[in-house]
Amino acid sequence: MFRECAINPEKSYLCFLMNFLYPGFLFALFAAAIPVIIHLFNFRKFKKVNFSNVAFIREIEERNASREKLKNLLVLAARILSIVFLVLAFARPFINSGQSPGPDEGISVSIYIDNSYSMDAVNKDGSLLDEAKRRAKEIAASYNLNDRFQLLTNDFEGAHQRLLSREAFISAVDEVKISAAGRTLQQVLNRQQAVFSGRAARQLYILSDFQQTFTGTKPMQTEAGTRGAFVKLQANPQPNVAIDSVWTEVPVHRPAAAEMIIVRVRNYGTRNADHVPLRLLLNGTQKAVSSLTVPAEKSITDTLSFSGPGAGWQRGELIIKDFPITFDDRFLFTFEVKSGQSVLQIQGRNAGSQISALLAAEPFFKTAEVSEAAINVADFNIYSLVVLNGVQQPSDGLAIRLRDFVAQGGSLLLIPAADAAPQTYNGFLRALKLPGFLSVDTSSTRVTAINLRHPLFSNVFDAVPRNMSLPEIKGFFQLENTRMAREDVLTMPGNRPAFSVFPQGSGRVYLSLVSPDPKAGDFYRHPVVVPMLLNTALAAGHRPALYYTLGRDATLPAPPVTLSEKNMPKLVSGTTKILPELQRQAGHTSLYIADQARKQDFYTLRRNTETLAAYAFNTGRNESDMRYADNETLRRLGNNNKIQLIDMRNDSLSAGIADQNNRTELWKLCLILALAFIAAEIVLIRFLNHSGNKKAS
Repeated sequence: MFRECAINPEKSYLCFLMNFLYPGFLFALFAAAIPVIIHLFNFRKFKKVNFSNVAFIREIEERNASREKLKNLLVLAARILSIVFLVLAFARPFINSGQSPGPDEGISVSIYIDNSYSMDAVNKDGSLLDEAKRRAKEIAASYNLNDRFQLLTNDFEGAHQRLLSREAFISAVDEVKISAAGRTLQQVLNRQQAVFSGRAARQLYILSDFQQTFTGTKPMQTEAGTRGAFVKLQANPQPNVAIDSVWTEVPVHRPAAAEMIIVRVRNYGTRNADHVPLRLLLNGTQKAVSSLTVPAEKSITDTLSFSGPGAGWQRGELIIKDFPITFDDRFLFTFEVKSGQSVLQIQGRNAGSQISALLAAEPFFKTAEVSEAAINVADFNIYSLVVLNGVQQPSDGLAIRLRDFVAQGGSLLLIPAADAAPQTYNGFLRALKLPGFLSVDTSSTRVTAINLRHPLFSNVFDAVPRNMSLPEIKGFFQLENTRMAREDVLTMPGNRPAFSVFPQGSGRVYLSLVSPDPKAGDFYRHPVVVPMLLNTALAAGHRPALYYTLGRDATLPAPPVTLSEKNMPKLVSGTTKILPELQRQAGHTSLYIADQARKQDFYTLRRNTETLAAYAFNTGRNESDMRYADNETLRRLGNNNKIQLIDMRNDSLSAGIADQNNRTELWKLCLILALAFIAAEIVLIRFLNHSGNKKAS
């Protein structure tokens, strides 16, 4: 009967009432025969003894035969029932209150173990990750042998996108380790539900400390028929100070030039952090030190200055000391110090010599000049800046090639010819995805406003004079009014632009509305415009980010070199080697690495023995915020989708699992009954035996 119950519950009336998680223990019911055997062979055989004198008999105990027989039967029943209920307790009986899946179908159970850095925290039961692994095994042990399990972690590995047997699942749980990857609660739910395709009975569990940055505030979206539970592990609140971000204000790094690194440090705790030591290392050598006081729940910035390094890729490291949370005390960044900047100037007939003289005055620029009749569009990729200066009739083909050049990260400075008709330029401008010219205004005017916050004026003015002289303009092009993204740097009366920037892809187009003709005023000789044009040339070209984030940045900008699938470079970090995928879109080339970067470190892009670029990967700072979602928030996020909350401080995990399965477990009742019958046996043997005896002398 019990075997039939384990194999096919619906065929038995007993199974309709009761099922067992571990029916194999029911074979131990044969042990109930032991007290029966003892009872049968325990009948006393009386032997007749002849006495010469009854005086030798000091005491005769008279027993009531019927009372003795009843006592023996009650003791036998108590022993049998104590064994039966003890075996049932190990078999884990339960009563289904809902529809159960068939034996061949089973239940699909997805269990997510949060293995982010915050789970490395310690509570009274050890680290949160160790507790999560124990709870995951406990959940798996509560299901039948024919159920299947998915293990999911922040790594989102392909191996985790399949269902395992219980034994394989437990083995996989033992291999879970802390990971730098970070996810959101909705991402986890989406990934869990992806494995449920075609499965009718499905349940999910999420074991986490439920940081606020992990849960978010929006209700979770789940598919119909999916039941689940948030298993909240108790984490102790801890103060934390972390390096949040790093940036630099210089557009390009030159050899031996002074450098400044700006760092933001954030205090996530509720108390001020005093005298936090900060160190800057460059290529393993300490360059600067500082000490910070960070107010509670706020951030501050600090600027670290150091002497300029030599040409090549530089690997920087910022370090603070903060305990007990240390995973976010180290921040990596990289930048390239260039020995020179390649500039191509395409000269028109009446271009003038101002731009050429300006570029020639700075040895850092390596300028090549060609006439508009001798343009070789194939050479654009070796330059960081292309200057189109006073070209009379730019072609649409040139515009298409320049558009691809800008999209790949190049910069274009466009200065129209003074005697060019607006309609001559409009086709070229629209091919570049720029607004066209309306007309040429030959009236005399001046620049009336400067956007001093624009990066082109970075480090230009120590202090702005109150009555500063501004450039004079005698003739300019009027620009069409469009909704294109535009940054006006210099403007004239009526908010008309004189010099504007158009971001496009990874590059920029700098458009001057003033021609280079000397008769057009002192625009290109003015002390305000000259440093602006120099910064335009300095800011040009390929500018990779200082750092990238693990688990978030899967695409990296490719360096300005020719890459092919036959001779692809590799990303190398110690013994780790990553072969990126080459992607080309709209003239832009990038490297796709998916989630192959797993640890915080420097990654060098190499082709054979040549170093092409260096990238710094840091852990995300979402884990740094040690604030946790409260129970009310978690219930609100999950209640509408049948996701219950199991708080391990107050709730029973086994009760929560039973509720997930729509069942009432009876093992505790069986254990209580087993103990009760053992106690009854003791009472029967100890007390009933004496009450039935009578003494005689």
